[in-house]
Amino acid sequence: MKLWQKNIASLREVEKFTVGNDRAFDLLLAPFDVLGSMAHVTMLESVGLLTNEEKTTLLSALKDIYTKTLPSSPTDTAFTIEPGVEDVHSQVEYLLTQQLGDTGKKIHSARSRNDQVLVDIKLFLRHELEGLVQEVHSFFELLQSLSEKHKEDLLPGYTHLQLAMPSSFGLWFGAYAESLVDDVITLRGAYDVVNKNPLGSAAGYGSSFPINRTMTTRLLGFADLNYNVVYAQMGRGKAERIVAQALSNVADTLARLSMDACLYLNQNFGFISFPPELTTGSSIMPHKKNPDVFELIRSHCNRIKALPNEISLMTTNLPSGYHRDLQLLKEHVFPAFQSLRSCIEMAGLMLSHIEIKKNILSNPAYQYLFSVEEVNKLVNTGVPFRDAYKQIGLDIEAGTFKYSTAIQHTHEGSIGNLCNPAIHQQMEQVLKGFPFAAVKKAIDGLLNAG
Repeated sequence: MKLWQKNIASLREVEKFTVGNDRAFDLLLAPFDVLGSMAHVTMLESVGLLTNEEKTTLLSALKDIYTKTLPSSPTDTAFTIEPGVEDVHSQVEYLLTQQLGDTGKKIHSARSRNDQVLVDIKLFLRHELEGLVQEVHSFFELLQSLSEKHKEDLLPGYTHLQLAMPSSFGLWFGAYAESLVDDVITLRGAYDVVNKNPLGSAAGYGSSFPINRTMTTRLLGFADLNYNVVYAQMGRGKAERIVAQALSNVADTLARLSMDACLYLNQNFGFISFPPELTTGSSIMPHKKNPDVFELIRSHCNRIKALPNEISLMTTNLPSGYHRDLQLLKEHVFPAFQSLRSCIEMAGLMLSHIEIKKNILSNPAYQYLFSVEEVNKLVNTGVPFRDAYKQIGLDIEAGTFKYSTAIQHTHEGSIGNLCNPAIHQQMEQVLKGFPFAAVKKAIDGLLNAG
């Protein structure tokens, strides 16, 4: 069964090409398609397009289908899209029609596959963003704990990959923790975009039925509507691009951290190490401990960083209204969530077992890291900065440079004042802005309604 079928058989090759991988990705949308239908059915009854008995019967059947769409459903009863059925929307309607006859056919009143897809995708993205935020938060907490644990362990700082000034592992871990705060801010922006209800926009031009879009917004836990029905359709592609940009920000943080880890594990640096079981060896070089996990995180994340550009190019120059080009977005966006979550989990596993080398800066090879410290000491005695800079430079050139490894950095965000509690407070403030509890309450209410 195909909702658009008009007794004209498509060529098999055309159908295969146009459906593509959509059925596989539609399985991910199944629970959200059922939720959207439950809200729609409830609204149809409220405006007189269904009787109360029909609503009750449909909701009961939809709840049964919903349990089968969940990952916890037994394999033998799990939701599938049967051969000959085009997509998830058709499958749900087919099941309802099989069970309820003509009543099952009524659920498509006042909506189109266009707004069904839109609401399914927004509900899916909203759910995935919540899971991702929780993963990022856990990783943030790990980085903060490592920052505190290793705040006394000094580390060379680099600019242009040249020795620059003293740093610390506390600063290094803490930098990536604070980076995640900004990343979560962008995830919050993406969440706000997807947390608007497109249902009721139909094919993109609304409906002559007196539907209540505010009601479905409330039932599905959306914060607000996509009011203009044309924009609701135009938002497809844009919402995915905004989400992809937020994902790419998290990916960029992980990729950069992974590059640092690869460098620091290199024998020429030797700043960190990991248990043998977390690294890989060589088929011919018995000494090798390769950072394969971080290398793969780096590559996966760099691919995710390309995602916003892919989506932008796929939607370039599309006029208003729906276009089949948009179908392909799912196979680019959907897998990115699992890929990014896996990268976060593996980065967390690695850092949970990281071993830090102590007293790195006692090595004379790092003596020039302290040149700025010596300049500042002269400045504190009243020597003008430019003169102090020149004097230390001449000492270095002459081979008479003397230094102390004792450092005293006290300003906010420096080695001696990491401000981790303030950074933690920033993260907590961002997290409070997500309406996760309100969304859960709305969905629970929808599933428990009679």
